[in-house]
Amino acid sequence: MDLDFSTVGSKTIVIALHGLEGSSKSKYIVSIANQLNKNNIDIVAVNFRGCSGEQNRLYSSYHSGRTEDLNAVIQYITDYYSYQKIILLGFSLGGNMALKYLGEHNHNLHKNITCALAISVPCDLASSSEALKHPRNFIYMKRFLRTLKSKTLEKLTNFPNAPLDNKKIENVRNFYDYDTLFTAPANGFLSAEDYWEQSSCKKYLQNINIPTLLVISKDDTFLGESCYPFEIAKNHTYLHLEVTKYGGHVGFNQQLFGKNGFWLEKRIISFIAEQNYSKS
Repeated sequence: MDLDFSTVGSKTIVIALHGLEGSSKSKYIVSIANQLNKNNIDIVAVNFRGCSGEQNRLYSSYHSGRTEDLNAVIQYITDYYSYQKIILLGFSLGGNMALKYLGEHNHNLHKNITCALAISVPCDLASSSEALKHPRNFIYMKRFLRTLKSKTLEKLTNFPNAPLDNKKIENVRNFYDYDTLFTAPANGFLSAEDYWEQSSCKKYLQNINIPTLLVISKDDTFLGESCYPFEIAKNHTYLHLEVTKYGGHVGFNQQLFGKNGFWLEKRIISFIAEQNYSKS
């Protein structure tokens, strides 16, 4: 993993986690970094394994539920820096990872982690995988799979004895195929379904015990119905669910027709401010 810092000398830092096949250069990461810095908050953008332009040296790779990688980043920050407050911010896949981490570590969460935010999260990976198979998501699916397949085939250079079939990988058409052929076996899961079940954050949400904002839009074509945890959030003390009418997948409001833009960035900043952290 590679970490990119953007600092202004704050005592608070946001650990930002990108989505599938994103990086610290993703537009939403760059945009929120600019806004956080303007509000006197440092940020470190995590590049998951193989997402910074460097090949991942392991046969396994990053995935939605690999919270041990997030834990390693948190450990690194707390060991080598003196931030008084740490905030987790995840987008899509990164949001699933952040929420799962909070639920898993609710009894041993580092005391400096004070709040969290998650955007456009596929809380139920099986439901999201099914939604992404819809023809309306064809362009997105093709783009995701193009880079995933390229990285996976490249692994055969370093792992020539790996149980990978070139032609099968090249013929992958959806996430069920890809997760069955690579993600599940490479990361110790029994099947794609097992990977989705174990890695989905939904079953961990009830355990979250710090202020957490989850923002999802109704028109997010990447998410199936069960990705919206209405019942869990209804009486939850710490999980605040905000479902917008529009916003797509990590889209939300940018400047359009003279209206004020950066709705999502402003909402992130305001939530942090509501927790009395923005002036730290």
